[in-house]
Amino acid sequence: MLDPDEFHEKYPPEKLEDELPDRPISSLRDIQHLYGRLYTLSTAGGGDYAAYLTPDQANDLIGEEESLIVVQVDLSGDRPALDADGPVKITQYTEDLVQKVAHCKYNAARGIDHSVTHRSGRNSDPEKLARYACERLTKWATDDVVQDVVDEHPDGEVIRGLATVGDEESNLDRIRSVVKAELGGSTTALLTVQVRREAGADYEWPGDVPVFNEAMRARKLSKLVSKGQATNSAGQATDLISGERTRTVGTAEDPLNYFLGKQMEKFPGLDPDEAWRSHPISEDGAVTLMNAEEFVDACSYRTFNADVYYLPYFLGRPTPAETYNLYAALHSVTQADDMGPVQTLYDELGDHEANSEGRLRFYVAAVMKHQMSRFDVYGETLNGRIHYPTAVGERHEQITGSWVFDENDDRNGDRTPPMPSHEEWSLTTYQDFREMIGSGAYLYRTFPFTDEDTDATVDDERIDVHVSILAGDPVPRTQLVSAYVERLLDRDGDDVPELLIASQFAQLCALENADLVTTDAGDAESTLIDGPDYDTMEPEHARTDGGTAALDRTEKLESFIEQTDGLDDPERKGAFLLGTLVGQVGTYQQGYHDRSTTVIDQYPIKSMTKTKIKRITQEVIDKDVIYSREMAKKGSNINSTMYKEVTNAIVETMAGNDPSGWEISTDDLRFYYALGLTYGMNDRSTNEDDATTDNETTDESPNTNE
Repeated sequence: MLDPDEFHEKYPPEKLEDELPDRPISSLRDIQHLYGRLYTLSTAGGGDYAAYLTPDQANDLIGEEESLIVVQVDLSGDRPALDADGPVKITQYTEDLVQKVAHCKYNAARGIDHSVTHRSGRNSDPEKLARYACERLTKWATDDVVQDVVDEHPDGEVIRGLATVGDEESNLDRIRSVVKAELGGSTTALLTVQVRREAGADYEWPGDVPVFNEAMRARKLSKLVSKGQATNSAGQATDLISGERTRTVGTAEDPLNYFLGKQMEKFPGLDPDEAWRSHPISEDGAVTLMNAEEFVDACSYRTFNADVYYLPYFLGRPTPAETYNLYAALHSVTQADDMGPVQTLYDELGDHEANSEGRLRFYVAAVMKHQMSRFDVYGETLNGRIHYPTAVGERHEQITGSWVFDENDDRNGDRTPPMPSHEEWSLTTYQDFREMIGSGAYLYRTFPFTDEDTDATVDDERIDVHVSILAGDPVPRTQLVSAYVERLLDRDGDDVPELLIASQFAQLCALENADLVTTDAGDAESTLIDGPDYDTMEPEHARTDGGTAALDRTEKLESFIEQTDGLDDPERKGAFLLGTLVGQVGTYQQGYHDRSTTVIDQYPIKSMTKTKIKRITQEVIDKDVIYSREMAKKGSNINSTMYKEVTNAIVETMAGNDPSGWEISTDDLRFYYALGLTYGMNDRSTNEDDATTDNETTDESPNTNE
């Protein structure tokens, strides 16, 4: 395959222009056809038969000793015969012979290649190689499809001559004898023929003899009309790719297997022999689609037990300049061993989104491969853009770099921030999230697990949301919250996974800020949610030196609630405040009373329901009052409850609003209760007016249990 500079040199703009499609790129088939065309140009070059050749299938043999075995047939005499002096030539396969041998691989375990040139298995012994050499005359030359070409082609006698030589056992014995005698041992090789058509002329390679090329083409095309249950799926129709009326085939292969005879459930009533009517692809177009496999597979990666395809293209008819950039990106992906395809494509194409008038797009699809020829597509779009995952990553960086997560932010003063963070929990710290988002790892720690040995399912939330992020399609908040809660409950034990909850919260905020979250699923009036902008938030009091005063505990709580989307709803706010108080009181119990079982353990996330909220709220407030009185008796200057900013807010929020009648979903209730728990457990103080108590907090690391 040519590197990008060689490709540009071999195909200058005026030459490349002639090779590009005349129509705009508007479908997956168009993308695949363009990829296949670029691959063909970079490997087999141009010409009528280039798309049919597979020169890369023998790249590993170039320069190897005894890598090319050539049977030489002299057709210049009265009767075809093996060359008198050298019936078999064993030589080295070199770069200058790639086009001459005209190899066309057939991926079949027991079949011969489409071309007269055939690749042996790895390290074949001399006896087997001798058999393969004879089969150039006895098997390939007598193939039914090849014989059909012989009957129609003016140079058909060339192939008849091969078959004639193969009919005589003495000729085959000579071939076997020479191969066994001259080979030094087992080897991997291409086996082919050369023919001399006129006395005194040089021997010609298959690539220089049109009838060999035509027979090779016919053999490859025959596999496109007789696959699976189809026996002859071909007819005159309008080609899906070129728009021209031509002979089309109905069972064309392609790297994604989107249309095969076995996928009849996708096309009810499909008659495989009539498939060319519903999915017509020209013969040359079908072969070009197959050639896209190298690039298409390189632009895929495995995640969530499915294969995700991320194929770049430019909207409209590609220009030569865009095509050079596209080829460079595709070439880089095939060569990259240390980076995933998403990061590689971003590095190659990142500058082109703005400079190409917004024409750069990605086809995105999540595919489950049940069998070699049976794929299911779980989600796809033609509208993927670098902008979408990049925007999510930037928004996530802003969230984790804000005062809500950053312990060093001046606005927190000496107090802990609302949410915990840890360097080993990447979603809670400030970093570059782009590769994580593009690869799917972004959802791995926040969404429910599935058995790694189980195939992906159509209702796997991770696949659905991952494709939505890459495509810029908003996701209902209820879908995200339900997935988060399922992950929280799918754990052993009742410990509160503070960092997991903080990660989910940061992710939800980032998706909201990237305009990728809507108010509800299936709601005709659903709208995009404006997420929090913690970076621009200012406290009520400014320092005299022009800086920012640290938020006291009440201000911190009020500011967090005001700025956090979702907490403007009184029911979610009530669940959050209850969780906050449970977290604060439970942390106090553990730190000051050394209680092994605290209110945090008594009221776990999974047990929280609307019918229990009223009772639990009263019990926790009562405990807060009791502990406040204890501290007062010990000389503390607390003249009210320890967590009055929370208890007052709870009373205000729940007054006249009986929790048993709340309309909030159980998932919403549990998620915001869990968020409150995390907030409260990360707040180690007891009262904003008691500096001594503030300094007596425990120094325990947050619970990192998932």
